[in-house]
Amino acid sequence: MRVVVAGSSGLIGTALVAHLRGAGHEVLRLVRRTPAAPDERGWDPPAGTVQDGTLDGVDAVVNLNGAGIADRPWTGARKQLIRDSRNVPTDVLAEAVARHKVPVLVSGSAVGYYGDTGQVVVDESAPSGSGFLADVCRDWEAAAAPAVDAGARVVLVRTGLVLSPSGGLLAMLRPLFKGFLGGRIGRGTQFMPWVSLDDQVAAIRFAVETEALSGPANVTGPVPVTNAEFTKEMAAAVGRPAPFPVPGPVVSTVLGEMGREMLLGGQRAVPAALLEAGFQFRHHTVGDALSAAVGS
Repeated sequence: MRVVVAGSSGLIGTALVAHLRGAGHEVLRLVRRTPAAPDERGWDPPAGTVQDGTLDGVDAVVNLNGAGIADRPWTGARKQLIRDSRNVPTDVLAEAVARHKVPVLVSGSAVGYYGDTGQVVVDESAPSGSGFLADVCRDWEAAAAPAVDAGARVVLVRTGLVLSPSGGLLAMLRPLFKGFLGGRIGRGTQFMPWVSLDDQVAAIRFAVETEALSGPANVTGPVPVTNAEFTKEMAAAVGRPAPFPVPGPVVSTVLGEMGREMLLGGQRAVPAALLEAGFQFRHHTVGDALSAAVGS
């Protein structure tokens, strides 16, 4: 297949391009600068333009755009950037997919769509929740509507916390745990919807290739864990104890809304759509994923 990937320079996008090419697909990467390689094509989301000819003969578009949600405080300006960096590119790509009659759009979203679900198990049939991240995800997914209306098969990948050896969440946690500063957050009963990077990119490829899959798809490990359980497995993976729990009020005071939504809340999300469509996970437990990403 010929696949266009937007957001190819990020943690997931970089791994996905290599994975798709390893599976025999041709990949074109959308870039916002002047293209400098044969596989690059230019685009300008704020201007609503994609380089002429980019979508000619393309079988699928993968959209992974979005500014980081945990790397900076949620000021008013940052929250607007988080929204715009998702909604604007998604709308441009969905319109282009519709205009050029591209058969498939795989577009990013997140399990934040469900809000804080507490102990309730949620699959793709669950309604959207409340909070900033839920609002962001609803608008993000709605921006893909032009492609849906044009008859494209659209898969909305509701991603969890990606466990990678080269960045993301573990890049922040590894030095803390190795320095004997790890510990559960708050009560530790909130769920952490983890997924290994290997399974994340394999699930996106599965979404590109599998005609039976459409609509929202939770991309999370098949066995959800609480923060306390994750902390125990992380400590085991790095070979250190995790003796310092962080009280919930401290998180709320220091990090405000971001801390309350991202650290004290969570989603007990399960990948029902992927499993029903026949996807097979490489890492079935968070212990397996952490051992692969961190090493014991």
